[in-house]
Parts: sequence; structure tokens; C-alpha cells
Amino acid sequence: MRAPSFGLPSILRLEQVLSRRKLRFVFQPIADCGDGRVFGYEALMRGPDGTDLASPERLLEVARYAGMSMTLETVACEEAVRQFAALGLGGNVFINLSAPTLGAFADAQGGSLVKTALRHGIAPERIFLELTEHERVTDVALFAAQMEVLRGQGLKLAIDDFGDGRSSLRLWSELRPEVVKMDAYFAKGLNKSHRKLAILRHTQELADLLDTPLVVEGIETPEELRLIRDLGCRFAQGYLLGRPSEVPDDRISIAALDALAAPSLELQPQRPQRASLIETVESLCVTTPAVRAGDTCEHVLQLFGRLDEAHAAAVLEGERPIGLINRQRFIDRMSKPFHVDLFGRRPCALFMDSNPLRVDRYSSIESLTTVMLGENQCYLTDGFIVTDRGGYFGLGTGERLVRAVTERRIEAARLANPLTCLPGNVPITDHIRRLLDARAPFNAAYFDLNNFKPYNDLYGYWRGDEMIKLASAVLVRHCDSRCDFLGHVGGDDFVVLFQSRDWEMRCRRILDEFDRRARDLFDLAELERNGFMSEDRRGFAAFFPLTSISVGVVSVPAGCDATPEAVASCAAEAKKAAKRSGDHFAATSQPETGRSGRRFEHAAVA
Repeated sequence: MRAPSFGLPSILRLEQVLSRRKLRFVFQPIADCGDGRVFGYEALMRGPDGTDLASPERLLEVARYAGMSMTLETVACEEAVRQFAALGLGGNVFINLSAPTLGAFADAQGGSLVKTALRHGIAPERIFLELTEHERVTDVALFAAQMEVLRGQGLKLAIDDFGDGRSSLRLWSELRPEVVKMDAYFAKGLNKSHRKLAILRHTQELADLLDTPLVVEGIETPEELRLIRDLGCRFAQGYLLGRPSEVPDDRISIAALDALAAPSLELQPQRPQRASLIETVESLCVTTPAVRAGDTCEHVLQLFGRLDEAHAAAVLEGERPIGLINRQRFIDRMSKPFHVDLFGRRPCALFMDSNPLRVDRYSSIESLTTVMLGENQCYLTDGFIVTDRGGYFGLGTGERLVRAVTERRIEAARLANPLTCLPGNVPITDHIRRLLDARAPFNAAYFDLNNFKPYNDLYGYWRGDEMIKLASAVLVRHCDSRCDFLGHVGGDDFVVLFQSRDWEMRCRRILDEFDRRARDLFDLAELERNGFMSEDRRGFAAFFPLTSISVGVVSVPAGCDATPEAVASCAAEAKKAAKRSGDHFAATSQPETGRSGRRFEHAAVA
């Protein structure tokens, strides 16, 4: 055990601090995310300035060593209430204490804490006791009974640092706290972590089910604050709203108020694509009898005759697969004149592929994509051997492998486009639904390249991909990453869900920059003609203008009761109108009706 870095003088100074009531408190605001008003203040203990007991950690360490922890906490609770009352602050006060100290107050029916509050004009109902014990509550039933005694006096309970490993779901369920405070770890970098976002989202869902308001601690940036507001979290605390102060403001910072008042939804971090560890090669395996290296060719022929579905047979030496015999090639060879007589009694290993594809049963299906891209494609016809710790387990077919990988790639493309890495159809639809559920106004813009297919036919897929990546880069450049959601539907189609108020100017800049930079992807001959020859959709040679971009925009008003599909459909119709107009900026009116009867106003920008 580490020896304490203090001695008797520190303990004596602590006794003086407590007897003379020299503890100081700073107060940090806790705000309502709905209206930005201060709900309360957390009282944070400090020792006398300029002494070795100035920090709360040092105070607690000395008190623990001297056996004075409960005395320190009792005095701290009383002083927190007294100093809070002296400031004349509104709202509630949150005071940290451990389970033993809370139990002592309960044994005394609120004791000195309630008396101090009433003496200084603070109603006990304004006091939240934050449970911050670093040791587990061993007797939850006893603790719950003690808390009921204190509730009878008007005091309330808050569970602190939920999610850090000490505060458990059982405490939340059995103690029925009035407030749960989420550990600050989950707020830090929330706008960049899909994992933290998922945890906080589900914790908020749990809070809704248990009817317990959630306080998210550690909010330091407007992005973090807007995200927890969008998730429906009730309260927030952190440096962005206000730093701890001996004389705190009665309102939160202007930056925090602006963030809460912003009409736009904060963009959520996207979950990166990962191969599922559950989807393994074992799911592709077919149980097929194997043969031994010394078995005769006649034996293998009889085996294939009995098993019509067997595409191949593994050849074993002991339990280890050493080769693979392709059914069709083997039968074709043995059907030639005299081959059964010549080779029927000879070992089947003569006709095996001695270097087949071997894959462990627990390998992920995604790991086989490199095999599909390799030069040796024998597995497509021969299949492959599935092993278990080096031993034979079964066979897989190339057809099943290709189908499985293709299905997963298609599903992945719905989540993120492989060429541009932009969100695909599923995240686009999810974000439209978020905007509609929040009843927020936004503009859904559908971008599409003009004359892209004939360009792709003329120059090939490589340069076609470069054109699509150029469109992606231009869109990224002119969208506001803080509030505009950019997605890639597929091919040369993109969607931007604008919350920027200057969305029309951004669209104009996108069109101008793309048209200018796209010229670099044409050869000089096409540039001189200001167009190019290629095949039209009927296969006839035709002249096409240089590739440009069109955008159709549907403006969705606040409170519009529509579906994501209706918004997408309206945007697609606006895009068609934009492509027909032929002008850089052409407007058309195509009113549509949502379920509530509210109409979308369409603007077509070509």
C-alpha cells in the first residue's frame, strides 16, 4: 500500500477546517435542454485557498486516512446548503455524498441537513442528494428504505456518474431516483463517436421508460449539446453551459443558449461498416463424405453415383485434407474408353487438385473477398474445403460464396457507398425521418449528373468513377458539415438534406464549380466541340453536351406530416423537372400533399 504523503499536521488542519467551517463551494449550473433555463446547481467542495487541503481529492484523502470521512461529508452538506442560500440562487442544489452519510441523515430523520436548510430558507424539496460512493451499495433494500425516510422530509435522490461501472441498473430500478446523471465520458466527443451516441440513445430510451430525467454531464461543445437535445435528454451540465464558480450566473452561457435554440438538427456520426463476426464460412458449408488418399478411383466413382448433389470430394490423409477432386472433371475423365479399366483400381489421389482453397470454419465470409479478387478462380468450379482446427469439416461451393459476399456488399452499399464512402439509402432515409420527427424545416436536394451514361460509355468506367468522385468532392466542399446531410444514393445520384439557410446559394456554387472542373475530365477534341459523340439509349450515335449537374429541391416546412418516402419521391420529381429545364436555375411548381395536407414547395435548379 502506498504510504500517505501527509502526517499529523494535515489531519490537524483538517480538524480546524471542519470546526471553523472553512470549506468553500463552487457551483456549476445544470440547464433544461428544452428552454435553456437553469434547473439547479451542483455544489462542488473546495478547501481553503493556498493550503495543502485546497483540492477536494486531498480533503477526501486526509479524511479517509484519519477516519473522518463521514464528519467531512456531513459538514460539507450543511455548508453547501448554507452557501447556496447566501447566494440567493433559484432552482435546486445538488450535493455529493456517500451511502453511509446518507444513511446517517436518514437515521436522524434528515438531521442537521434538513435543519440547516430550513434555518436558511431553503425548502428540502430543492435538495438533490447525489450518490457518489466509490464502493458498491451492498444492501440495496436497506438503502432504499433509508432514502424513503429522507423523501418523507422532502429530499430527492440523484444517481451520479451512471455508466462508469459503479452505478448500476439495479440501483436505478430499486432506488427510483428523481434524476440520473450520465457520466461525462459519454459526452466527450459524442458528435464523433457512433458508439457513445448509441449508448446514450438507449440510456435515454431507458430513462423514458422509467420516467427518470437524465442529466448529461461533461458538455463542452455546441455540437455535443445539440446532439443530446436532439436525443431528448432533459438536462445538461458542463463547461459550455457554465464553469464552476463561487458566484455563478443565474443563466447559462450565450453559446449554450444559441446551441439549444438552433432549429437545425445536429448530424449524427455514422456507424462504420464492419464484417459481422457471426457470419462465418461455416454457414456456407455442405456436409459431404470425404475419401482417403488410398481409395480407388472406382470407389470415388461409386460415391459420386450415390450423391448427385456432391460437386466435389475432399481427399484426406488421416484427418487432414490434402486435395480436392472435382466431380465433373473426374466423371468426364473416367467415362473415356478404357479409363475405368486403366485407373479404376489405382489411388484416387492421382486425379486430385493438391492445392485447393482451404478455409477455417470460423473465418468471416468477408475475409474471402480477397480470394474472389485473386487470379486463381478455381474455387468457382471446384469449391473449397472447410476445415476445423486443420481437420476436415465439409465443403463449400463457389456459387454460395459469391452469393453470400454479393448480398453483403449490396447491403453495405445501402449503408455507405463504396466509391465515395458517403452514407447510402438507409442512413439517408433515417435522417429524413429524424428531421420529420423533430418537425424541423429542411430542403431535400436531389443532384444528378447530366449525360453521364454516354460519357461513361465513351471514356470507360475508370474515368466515369473520377467524374462521380468529383461530384462528391464538390458537394462535400459546399455543404455545411455541421447541419447538412450528404448522401450518395448510387451511381451518379446524390442527396443533400440542407438545414443551411443559404441552401440556394450553396446549390448555385455546386453547379458552377462542378461544371467548371468537369471540363478537366474531357479530352481536348471534346472540349473544342463543347460536347461529344456517344450512343444514346437506343444505341444510335448522338451528340451530347459536356457533362454537367442538375439539382431538384423540395422545401419541407416545419411541422410537415409526411413520410421519408414522400419527401424522396417529391425530390426525385423536382430533379426530373430540373433536368428538363436546361437552364442553370429554373423553377417549377409541383405541389404535393403530405398526410396532414401541408404542401411541399418545389424549386428546380438545373
